[in-house]
Amino acid sequence: MKLTVFGATGGTGTEVVRQGLAAGHEITAVVRDPARLPVSAHERLKVMVADVFDPAAIAPAITGRHAVISALGPRGRGPTTVCRDGVRSIMSAMETVGVQRLLVVSNSGMHTEGDGFFTGKIIKPVLIRILRDGYADMREMERQVLTSRLQWTVVRPPRLTNWPHSGEIASNVAGNVRGSFNLGRADLADFLLRATGDDRLIRTAVSVAKG
Repeated sequence: MKLTVFGATGGTGTEVVRQGLAAGHEITAVVRDPARLPVSAHERLKVMVADVFDPAAIAPAITGRHAVISALGPRGRGPTTVCRDGVRSIMSAMETVGVQRLLVVSNSGMHTEGDGFFTGKIIKPVLIRILRDGYADMREMERQVLTSRLQWTVVRPPRLTNWPHSGEIASNVAGNVRGSFNLGRADLADFLLRATGDDRLIRTAVSVAKG
């Protein structure tokens, strides 16, 4: 497949690029600083410098692609609009060039569906207060995506780690994955790449965690 990756220099985005190339995909990585992408040059990798918040600037990176993956995320815990503004720009560019398939990384921490009593009623309220700025940004991002006309999938992981790729990934479209609170970025990237071609996940929010 021909894929475009936003947030490619982040932990998850870099894994998507690496694994995507290893799987035979053609990858366009949209970055602000190419020096921050720790992936070697590859014949199927195109690195494009563009402002993700400018639909016209990123449209060429999306044209002719089969799917777009957004691994954008906030840095730190302060107020941010990077997710909501980024996805708004991405969706605008996708609609302009006629690309439909969109996958975005959100989080399961701000959702309680499927959680047990202790997690949903005691742990999560504290977590939501601590991470309220980033969660507010992702809630608005999700709202925009869920009301769009694109063929979207919202992927909601829990706490992300740098664990090596295991392939042990649990998922749930009816709520969070109960009893599992972490997931390696490498496994999240694995799920995202497989989900690009899974029509069952179109217009679906799916929670993932270590299996």
